[in-house]
Amino acid sequence: MTDSEEESFVHLPEEFKLGNSALVMTPKCLQQEIEKYKERCQVLEQDRRELGTAKEAAEDKTRVFQREAELLRGKLEREKSLSRELEPSYQELCLAKEERGKLLQEKQKLEKELEELEARREAWEKQVKVPPSLPDRKMLFTGHVTEAEDVNALVVAPRVQQALPGGSALLTFEEPEVAQRILEMKWHEVKLDESTGCEGQLRVQAEPVELLLPSALEIEMKLSDRCILLSSLPRLDLSEEQLLDKLEIFFSKKKNGGSEVEQRELLRDSGHVVLTFVHNGVAEQLAKKGRFQVPIGKQTYELKVTPYIRGQITDLQVRPSVCAKTVLLSGISDILDEESMRDTLEIHFQKPSQGGGEVDALGYVPVGKQGLAVFEEDTD
Repeated sequence: MTDSEEESFVHLPEEFKLGNSALVMTPKCLQQEIEKYKERCQVLEQDRRELGTAKEAAEDKTRVFQREAELLRGKLEREKSLSRELEPSYQELCLAKEERGKLLQEKQKLEKELEELEARREAWEKQVKVPPSLPDRKMLFTGHVTEAEDVNALVVAPRVQQALPGGSALLTFEEPEVAQRILEMKWHEVKLDESTGCEGQLRVQAEPVELLLPSALEIEMKLSDRCILLSSLPRLDLSEEQLLDKLEIFFSKKKNGGSEVEQRELLRDSGHVVLTFVHNGVAEQLAKKGRFQVPIGKQTYELKVTPYIRGQITDLQVRPSVCAKTVLLSGISDILDEESMRDTLEIHFQKPSQGGGEVDALGYVPVGKQGLAVFEEDTD
């Protein structure tokens, strides 16, 4: 085969080639073959156009898929980043769920205990409650200041105790209008008398005194069925243990109506004694009798036996109250002795020219010391 034959678009079968044996193609046969191959070329051209269109469509879809893939990759990266950020919160949520489960268990346990307490409450003695409403009380400073370390208990009302720092003083005037004028002036220049050995002026600040007073009080009391209160005890030269031993011995004897004593306690604020018995009913019988002749030492004393009531504050509400007649002075320098400073302050704040008036009470605590001011009810 020649080069011209290899480059030809139409390849004739071997039997139609002129050089093949004795077969001779007629013009008509050649025309038929040409027409047939033209048809084939048209079909191939149509296929080429359709393949081109399909290729363009496939390329368009590929570009769309590529854009979607980019969007999905970006979304996946954002979700991964958000997942990393939310991981600590997820762990906290798991811990919170675990803690919630524990709290629910604890709640169920407490509810069960509450049901048991409610059931027991029905069998308790009749309980007495103090009326919760308390009247409003006006408070003022009456001049009584004690050492802070000497106080062992808090007295609620109508006697209120409040710390008074060093370098301050409390003034109570006869008239509330005077206290109001002193407060409105706020800063005061107190002239120092030459007789005190110190000249010049002392600058002090006047401030209102605000106390927290009970506005509602509820006390729950329960009559003890195993305790008695012993009162009318004499003052004897005995130690606490010796006195308690003698009382326990007497009231543990059956001939005296007593029984085995479980606990004894001396109430230091009142001097009374509380005895607790092992068995129920003993305290009730002793309280019914009321009085006993008890030998202590070489003498016999009549002691009073009463039921013992245990009290507990179940609700206490307080409200702020400003003292109408009392003023707090602060910023008092340590330049005079205590007595001289008291006199100087009282003289200054009694002068009408300085806005003052008659002083009912004055308490002063020098710098470096600590006092406790006692406020009582104003009965005027």
